[in-house]
Amino acid sequence: MNPLKVLVIIPCYNESENICRVVQRLKATCPDVDYLVVNDCSTDDSARILRENGYNYLDLPLNLGIGGGVQSGYLYATAHDYDITVQMDGDGQHDPQYLYDVIRPVAEGRLDMCIGSRFIKKEGFQTSFMRRVGIRFLSFMIRILTGQRVLDVTSGYRACGKRMTALFAQHYAQDYPEPEAIVTAICNGYKVGEVPVVMEERQGGVSSIRAFKSVYYMIKVSLALIIHRLSAIQKGGKG
Repeated sequence: MNPLKVLVIIPCYNESENICRVVQRLKATCPDVDYLVVNDCSTDDSARILRENGYNYLDLPLNLGIGGGVQSGYLYATAHDYDITVQMDGDGQHDPQYLYDVIRPVAEGRLDMCIGSRFIKKEGFQTSFMRRVGIRFLSFMIRILTGQRVLDVTSGYRACGKRMTALFAQHYAQDYPEPEAIVTAICNGYKVGEVPVVMEERQGGVSSIRAFKSVYYMIKVSLALIIHRLSAIQKGGKG
């Protein structure tokens, strides 16, 4: 890899069962990258664990949700002049073994955003059937709205270049932002692509997306994607 400054952003909300393993695996596998755990006002022991282990972390005073937490990481990356930012979930599903695979297309200038996709080779944990149905629907929506096919639209394992990081530092969707970020990137003329990764099942704790919220989630994200696309048309955006 080129000697670029890389920051791995790890959002953390009530991940006391997972966060040590996530940080330790990252440091052991990719010792030449920096990381920042963004503790989104966790109500469990996450803050104490981060503090006592001497991890590099940002302790938010208010719960901002996944979008606000990740955006805080992008703001940090911009302020400290990082070349590439990588999102990696704090629940242990993202294997740092694939980190350089996700970074490489961005480092080489082929992509502005590279998504680690579990659906290219279909190896490892493939998530539940109902979530796969929802992901396929959102993938279809994004293809209709932008003309580009993205398989793993909800993957939080993604790398962004400097320009993309600067955009997300100022404009990033809240709640469940991954699909919306893809539309934002494409409609602003950035190059988005995927590489295959193998993901693992959550090691502990509870996902922020619960089953009873699935219908609400699909409606909300679908409307947000349409609004993003209409906004881009009004501004003369690409896509």
